[in-house]
Amino acid sequence: MPQDPTRDTPRPAFRDPFAWIDAHHERRLAAGLVRTLRPRPADSPLTDLAGNDYLGLTRHPEVTEAAAAAARRWGAGATGSRLVTGSTALHARLEEELAAFCGFESALVFSSGYAANLAAVTALAGPGGGAEGAALLVSDEGNHASLIDGCRLARAEKAVVPHADPDAVRKALAAHGGRALAVTDSVFSVDGDAAPLPALAGACREHGAALLVDDAHGLGVLGEGGRGAVHAAGLAGAPDVVATVTLSKALGSQGGAVLGPERVIRHLVSNARTFIFDTGLAPAAAGAALAALTVLRREPQRAQRVREIAAELHRRVVAAGFAAVRPDAAVVSVRAPSPEAAVRWAADCREAGIAVGCFRPPSVPDGVSRLRLTARADLSDRQVTAAADAIVRTAPAA
Repeated sequence: MPQDPTRDTPRPAFRDPFAWIDAHHERRLAAGLVRTLRPRPADSPLTDLAGNDYLGLTRHPEVTEAAAAAARRWGAGATGSRLVTGSTALHARLEEELAAFCGFESALVFSSGYAANLAAVTALAGPGGGAEGAALLVSDEGNHASLIDGCRLARAEKAVVPHADPDAVRKALAAHGGRALAVTDSVFSVDGDAAPLPALAGACREHGAALLVDDAHGLGVLGEGGRGAVHAAGLAGAPDVVATVTLSKALGSQGGAVLGPERVIRHLVSNARTFIFDTGLAPAAAGAALAALTVLRREPQRAQRVREIAAELHRRVVAAGFAAVRPDAAVVSVRAPSPEAAVRWAADCREAGIAVGCFRPPSVPDGVSRLRLTARADLSDRQVTAAADAIVRTAPAA
């Protein structure tokens, strides 16, 4: 009978392939950078200055009822990708309404703002090579992670330029001399400062480059009636400008969209992988976003109100002696002495009844930890005053 050659072969000692995770965790723990999930209750007693519900619409009765009605009619999910069964009449109507409201020729809805940014950057970078040569992506160093990841995934040359610096963009484009796309947030999510969009568009036009603007923090807050930063800059509908938006902030729903010339949207339908291979946005989210747009059209003062609250929060924390970036939209960034101090400050704010954001490395590229306060249009003056007082009262020593 033949012998089994492996019978007497000693088995190798087990080597834990994930042992490195424990060491990584210990290093993060020592640096005060461990992140944890904290499920919130449906009816939180905290005043929310941490979420991105800028216009206070996520619980608006018209918005929630529209979400429920869409789920009852169309089902809980989209059932497939947009090119198979995931497109409904709701998706088409939402795209028409978004494009019309923001001033663009066409729109395409995605399952998230992150997916929309990945799609726009990778698809508009185009194929590498060809008669035009390789494309260049010029990215602001303060851009959101979704834009950064899009640039990493794109088969294109890349140039990361100093924050909000049109001259740096101009120099990068001049050095390349070929097909190019400049990529920027309209309002940067960490500090809440706005990009110089007219100057950036001018730099791009000098060199025949396109401009892609992530208007996630501008839609619903800036521009006429909340039409966004791109609209406010006079660039909406321009043939060389594309914008992305999220439905999960000012519109209180979920999902994202790309807005631009019709030929750009047509190109994305056939070439954007996060559109082709991802399940479509749930009908409930599409219905909610449509209802939120209706409320915003009827109540455009919400956009002005959220800006006023952000300015008041900034005024109060600066008057108390803290370093804070002047808000260009709804985000107020307040510097903390260290990552550990930021975590403790945020926890003390929660104990005082205020939920605030806490940004630490590596989420902040400059390594400076912050409390991130987000204004909401539905807050009363009394709530704003109480929140600012609690933030000041719980501040750690420098």
